[in-house]
Amino acid sequence: MASTTRPAQRPLGTSGPVTSALGLGCMGMSDLYGPADEAESIATIHAALDAGITLLDTGDFYGMGHNELLIHEALRGRDRDRVQISVKFGAQRGPDGQWLGYDTSPAATKTALTYTLRRLRTDHIDVYRPARLDPKVPIEETVGAIADLVKGGYVRHIGLSEVGADTLRRAAAVHPISDLQIEYSLLSRSIEAAVLPTARELGIGITAYGVLSRGLLSGHWNPDRSLADTDFRTNSPRFQGDNLAHNLALVEALRAVADSKGASVAQIAIAWVASRGEDVVTLVGARRRDRLAEALSSLDVTLTPADLAAIEAAVPAGAAAGDRYAAAQMARLDSER
Repeated sequence: MASTTRPAQRPLGTSGPVTSALGLGCMGMSDLYGPADEAESIATIHAALDAGITLLDTGDFYGMGHNELLIHEALRGRDRDRVQISVKFGAQRGPDGQWLGYDTSPAATKTALTYTLRRLRTDHIDVYRPARLDPKVPIEETVGAIADLVKGGYVRHIGLSEVGADTLRRAAAVHPISDLQIEYSLLSRSIEAAVLPTARELGIGITAYGVLSRGLLSGHWNPDRSLADTDFRTNSPRFQGDNLAHNLALVEALRAVADSKGASVAQIAIAWVASRGEDVVTLVGARRRDRLAEALSSLDVTLTPADLAAIEAAVPAGAAAGDRYAAAQMARLDSER
């Protein structure tokens, strides 16, 4: 049954915009998860907006501009001011899709924003953020460049992505940071030790992506599922061999909790992240309307203290087998984490 509950509103930190507590991550509509149907992707964005989702998350390197063009098409005829668009930048890729590093220098930052504005056919971006740390550029320089764009009216708020506590402090000393976009799920809880407390101390919100651990916690994953060569999960340690078997056993333990609530595994996983605090906004990466409808129905799930204890028993912190990225990809994350 489709949910009739509209997402509540939550602020992105003390300095950011008020947005829907459930946002739509659009990456998979263009890149990294194998082929996607463009018409269905646009229909999914329309369904999200109609259901009250106002936050759309993208990156200029998702399909190398394709995702931004897709969002522009989906927003055609819609009220731009009723939508918050969050954009990541800085990742460098070759025409074959290979990752070449990061460039968040001031000149590259401002150039990337210019192209993004043109592709989205908009005069501003609501939240603009470097996708990862650039080891060649101090975070102060990158944030300073975005601050110039804020002064010019091209960017409304500054966000960060996948950084640690020290970087949060350094960035916030230059300009208010609205939110940190970072992976947070039952299978990825490392932020709870230092990053989350620091963000809360600084008034920085959390935009949680990967809440279904890239499909592992969807309740729909089949260990015999074949993946396209362009699907990065083919190299993800959590989807390999014994790791996958272990992680799917965790999913089955979580399914018992979900069944007791009359909910799906995905709905319980999403609701758990949403329960972490009013400063946490969850992103769901639905590429189809049926998956979006399932995610929206998580809004109808209320988790009691007993439910939370049962979830913790089913999937304890640190229970996942395998890193969330392959070794080469992990090296691109903030060394603090």
